[in-house]
Amino acid sequence: MAKEINKIGVLTSGGDAPGMNAAIRAVVRQALSKGKKVVGVKRGYAGLLQGEFIEMEARDVSDTIQRGGTILQTARCPEFMMEEGPKEAAKICKENGIDGMIVIGGDGSFRGAQKLAALGVNTIGIPGTIDLDIACTEYTIGFDTAVNTAMEAIDKVRDTSTSHERCSIIEVMGRHAGYIALWCGIANGAEDILLPERYDYDEQKLVDNIIENFKRGKKHHIIINAEGIGHSAGMARRIEAATGLETRATILGHMQRGGQPTCKDRVYASTMGAYAVDLLCQGKSNRVIAYKNGEYVDFDIDEALAMQKGISDYQFQICKNLSL
Repeated sequence: MAKEINKIGVLTSGGDAPGMNAAIRAVVRQALSKGKKVVGVKRGYAGLLQGEFIEMEARDVSDTIQRGGTILQTARCPEFMMEEGPKEAAKICKENGIDGMIVIGGDGSFRGAQKLAALGVNTIGIPGTIDLDIACTEYTIGFDTAVNTAMEAIDKVRDTSTSHERCSIIEVMGRHAGYIALWCGIANGAEDILLPERYDYDEQKLVDNIIENFKRGKKHHIIINAEGIGHSAGMARRIEAATGLETRATILGHMQRGGQPTCKDRVYASTMGAYAVDLLCQGKSNRVIAYKNGEYVDFDIDEALAMQKGISDYQFQICKNLSL
């Protein structure tokens, strides 16, 4: 019989994402509704190793669902990559009576959760990353807000790009994944999108496409460049030299991580947070929550981390077709 869970810890790890606070709020209030105690861990795994715990009550998460970032803060933790880090963390959890841990973050955070689970701490992962690069799920907390933030910024750059009849290279975040760039490419009607999963680094093709588009009467040329490719400023200089057209690079950067989460991010994050508590109360461990085919489901973390995720060929193709 599974050990009863009495005290649940919750932490946010890795890069922050809009909607993390909605997930934290849901964890706290769902746990309290089931008679469980909740401990917030400050600064992710780094704070866990330092024992930075705060007892959390319902009022502690009041007026947080609309806030961006994470009220528990987050940090990178190289120590957790070493063998001794997770062992020390499991020991600290045991000493503080923490029976279960909910980890909100990306694939790196899940690897830490996987190690904790192997050391006897019941652990559930919630996908929180703007990059949408967790293979087992169609949704990750923060992506919807981030992609809408980027879309609105690109619309504004397009306005000035059209006024000056220039080429604009707009770099969006996403780490090694091109989902933000792909979605913005379709939503903003970009002439070109450069994705780590697809780009062949043939700049001459870009140059030829830009020249041809201006010959056809276009007043601007928008290139959305994924962070995984980067080097937008140098690319802009080379394209301007090759085409003779004024070319500017804009790097949107960390503005995509901030801001009030969208309705979708709040609702999905809240559901996932509550679901994580339910799984712990059922005695589950080493699981990651996912949204798949319209349903909230859970996978074994080992299985989830082994999955591969690719860019939709169809979406990539229509992005090019619709930009003509």
